[in-house]
Amino acid sequence: MKLAIDARMVRKSGIGTCIQHWIKAVHYDVAMGDPAELEKYKDDVAVKIPFISGIYGYKEQLRFPYKALRKENIDVLHIPHCNVPLFYRGKMIVTVHDLTHLVYPEFLPIKLAHCYFKFIFWVICKRADRIMVDSESTKNDLLRFYKADANKMIVVPLGVDKEFVHKQRSEVEYLYDKYNIPRDKKIMLYVGNMLPHKNLNGLLGGFAKMQGRENCRLVLVGQAFDGRTKDTRESDLGIQDLTIHAGMVSQEDLVNLYNLADLFVLPSLCEGFGLPVLEAFACGTPVACANTSSLPEVGGNVATYFDPRNPKSVAKALEESICSKGKHDAEIAAWVQKFTWEHSAQRIREIAAEVASK
Repeated sequence: MKLAIDARMVRKSGIGTCIQHWIKAVHYDVAMGDPAELEKYKDDVAVKIPFISGIYGYKEQLRFPYKALRKENIDVLHIPHCNVPLFYRGKMIVTVHDLTHLVYPEFLPIKLAHCYFKFIFWVICKRADRIMVDSESTKNDLLRFYKADANKMIVVPLGVDKEFVHKQRSEVEYLYDKYNIPRDKKIMLYVGNMLPHKNLNGLLGGFAKMQGRENCRLVLVGQAFDGRTKDTRESDLGIQDLTIHAGMVSQEDLVNLYNLADLFVLPSLCEGFGLPVLEAFACGTPVACANTSSLPEVGGNVATYFDPRNPKSVAKALEESICSKGKHDAEIAAWVQKFTWEHSAQRIREIAAEVASK
């Protein structure tokens, strides 16, 4: 079997993380994308086809390397995102991570974007030989919006990188000085962006109502917080002195911040999987997250859940969880071991082989 992947988004956050791990573990025969970016994976991919284009638009359809791919005589093409090539007629498996654009169309900048995504997911349901989804939640969303064939859909959970591990306190204490975090306060960590469906305002509102918040600091990590002054909402809620904008951090610092934190919080309204939940667990840190979409599947019985639209519910979950670190280590460790990139890659190979044989 000869398997190819569209790897243009290999450097993006989220989906890029998936592609990076799949390239290393699946061992595709062909990868399409920026040759300079794919050079890092020269030992994992035999053939690299140049394909430099933006996503979500007509240009990627016109620039898709149909001829070059045909010359490689591949058996199956893996599209790791929803932007499928409209004119490709070979066997194809597609990974759908989430349907946030359809579940919350009000968050899209223009109505045309909603029409685009509505159309492209319809194409996937019609054209893909198999649709791999990160969670049952995403599968249910596809079935809700389209009369799709449920037998074509297979849940393939993601994994957690091996670098996310529990560390000794002495290894991470340098972060107090680096990010001006008080040593005598409990630390809550949020990792992500400020997109509406991430519901950062819901977290800020809940934190403002939390009893004992003066003894805590909410550390916000992500590119959205780079060089950014405190949000007006933080000032309005009176928590501007209780929040720390760490901005974009290195991978090493991210792992160490997970370890330093007393609690990781994810208030999203919609997540296709919620990988940061597993990353926090792998570092031995408790998680409080929204009881929405895929998060209960990823958090299992070891996370604490809240209604992300109810500030009192958020506050209660934070109060209950902030002092729980170290109390459920065995349960957390056992749960996170269920999610590996090796298993994810193995399922992709099996599904592709099944499609190729038909």
